[in-house]
Amino acid sequence: MRFVRKEIEVLPEPNYPVSPDQFVGRKTPGEAFTLALQQGLAAGRISSFAVLGDWGIGKSSLLLKFAAIGSDPKYGILPVLMPVSTDYGDYRRFAESLLDGLAEALATASSLTTRLRTEVRNWKLKRVSMGGFTLDREAQRFFLSSGSSLLRHALGEAWKRFFLPAQINGAMFFLDDLDNFATPVAQDVALTLRDQFQWLGVNRMNYSVCFSARSDYFSAIRSFAEPAVRFYTKFYLEPFSAEETNEYAEAAFRTHSEKLHGLSGWLYEKTLRHPYFLAFICRELLACTQGSAPESPEHLWPHVFQQLERNKFRLDLAQVPERELELLQTLAGAQRDEINPRHFIPAFQHAHFARLTAKRLLIRTGRGRYKLYHPLFREFLRQTKWPRATANTRAISAGTRRQACRRVPASLALPTGRSPFPDPIFLDPFPLSIPD
Repeated sequence: MRFVRKEIEVLPEPNYPVSPDQFVGRKTPGEAFTLALQQGLAAGRISSFAVLGDWGIGKSSLLLKFAAIGSDPKYGILPVLMPVSTDYGDYRRFAESLLDGLAEALATASSLTTRLRTEVRNWKLKRVSMGGFTLDREAQRFFLSSGSSLLRHALGEAWKRFFLPAQINGAMFFLDDLDNFATPVAQDVALTLRDQFQWLGVNRMNYSVCFSARSDYFSAIRSFAEPAVRFYTKFYLEPFSAEETNEYAEAAFRTHSEKLHGLSGWLYEKTLRHPYFLAFICRELLACTQGSAPESPEHLWPHVFQQLERNKFRLDLAQVPERELELLQTLAGAQRDEINPRHFIPAFQHAHFARLTAKRLLIRTGRGRYKLYHPLFREFLRQTKWPRATANTRAISAGTRRQACRRVPASLALPTGRSPFPDPIFLDPFPLSIPD
């Protein structure tokens, strides 16, 4: 199946997922997902999926697009959309949230009769019969076993009571940012979901999962957990191609004129095809030109970059401690894009790199390799004025430089006279200023 190119108008909004009707690009994942749906419906079991990628690359938007595809009447899949937050205390509460989301989705399904819809609204998930005893949702249970039992039996009950009478082909749970689930080993959730949904599929209950997570989500899973990796059809999202960048520019500026070709190349160079920055810069250009394609975007770049600094980069650094700020500035001043932490020990510790990766300011590109999350962020760190260090700071810096000079290549050293400490961050209360 091929996607037919049609005219799309996009309202650039970098801080929200793109609605399915404004979705641009990602044809290969869309076609693969559609084919998997068709094959799964024919086999009676739909695959589960993992959408993996770095921050701002468009994972949430692709999940919404997948949900819209699955809900097409010719597939008849019930989409259950649920963002995964960091406040789930255990797997049991997570399972309860899945079931609550399923009940809400069923209650709005158009294929349900009035009687079934009333039954769904009265469907109480507080108690689920399990052979000789009853599981109470309010009871205190162990970490995984009670949540697994609750989910398995409640989904089985829902399948018999609602899906079969309403002739719904299946349900797919779309879990955005599954890596937010705080467990000792984050991938345990993916392994547990695999066990649950594989069992459901074997028993002819067509439930599946599609989740998004960071690109290295499965990197810590060893051989004992390989089934969890194989169970999911994985889509690794990369920055847009040149064709997708041009398609987005056409949709945002609503024109196919010749001057757009030059603008697409300029956007390609500035954003390095990153969807978030593409949306941000297009929004600012449209604001400056009152909705038209700019004749000379480079003349507007100082204003656009200022807005990017105020509305994105300074907010990124608002909760970053001084020592981690120092590390970011050091990395920005290095000549290489990718850095190995061992070159910066003992001046910095591995924990600093781990914390900045968790804050999504660094990207772990491989074993012992990190980089700043985008070259524009690196440019901001380089352009920001850094104050003089205090006497105490200079003494500390001199000591760490003497210890680190044996490890840090000359190409990675800061220029002479530059202090690694940043100035205080002041947030502009009125960030959206547009030049006259």
